[in-house]
Amino acid sequence: MTKLAVITGAGAGVGRATAQAFAREGCDIGLIGRDRERLETAAAELRTLGVRACVAPADMADADAVDHAADTIEAELGPIDIWVNNAMATIFAPVAEITPAEFKRATEATYLGTVHGVMTALRHMKTRGEGTIINVGSALAYRSVPLQSAYCGAKAAIKGFTDSLRSELIHDRSAIKISMVHLPAVNTPQFDWALNKMGRRAQPVPPIYDPEIPANAIVFAAFNHRREIWVGMPTVVAILANRIAPGFADNYLATHGYSTQMSNQPLPADQPANLFEPVSGPRGARGRFTDQSRHGSFEMFTDRHKSVAYGLLAVAGAGAIAGLHQLAKKYDF
Repeated sequence: MTKLAVITGAGAGVGRATAQAFAREGCDIGLIGRDRERLETAAAELRTLGVRACVAPADMADADAVDHAADTIEAELGPIDIWVNNAMATIFAPVAEITPAEFKRATEATYLGTVHGVMTALRHMKTRGEGTIINVGSALAYRSVPLQSAYCGAKAAIKGFTDSLRSELIHDRSAIKISMVHLPAVNTPQFDWALNKMGRRAQPVPPIYDPEIPANAIVFAAFNHRREIWVGMPTVVAILANRIAPGFADNYLATHGYSTQMSNQPLPADQPANLFEPVSGPRGARGRFTDQSRHGSFEMFTDRHKSVAYGLLAVAGAGAIAGLHQLAKKYDF
């Protein structure tokens, strides 16, 4: 039986790649995002893969709009089996330079957008007693970085929200499954349309991964339930290192967290910002860093083979400790 997967933030970046990955598995796709034209383009691509696709524009910060989008998708394609909460917004700026309205909007789009998505998915899935919800997280849910406080706070909140909901589903003996997939730095268009007050073009912190890698991890999580999946060795190291030496990480990021996120290129005067309104244009899954990005991730192997995973994590933890000692010597922390 063909499954229906709904993807939020589906017009570009990881959401666009995830829609394509589910379509290659034979799933019909519901696409939610703010830019109708980009969603229609994505839907046309999916139909060439032999699946049905339904476009339902909505701002994830608007709970009623999200409900309406889900109703539209179900009316056209049938019951929702999988719901992926991927929509997000970020701001590159120190906290002191972010306005309350900007902070509120980023939180509503990323955190409350996920909450709204989950609530809508539950409304549809509970009537049938089954379904799968995937919340897209980040290594930054565990280890925050400077200049992205709104995004880091939202991703940490999503993790806490997801853990609460998981316990509730277990208590209710529900067959609805929920997972989180935590991402590394990904080559997406967000670095060219996120609100940026730094005067230089933003960049992902290397190593950079193509969006198809987290997309495949999300599909894997949907069909092979896992509590969490950590994508990419940088995610593994960031989480483990923060558990081992959070104070060191604070100081290291204070020294290097600005320069690694900002390129040497000046910010164009006409740089768009998608925080309050979508940025139009033919954006796809990938951003401008394809020549620097990785096309594979060994770490997805770890979640498929749990017996190997714990040994590798132990090795990674030991490596993280050794790396921290070397950095401490080098930078005199």
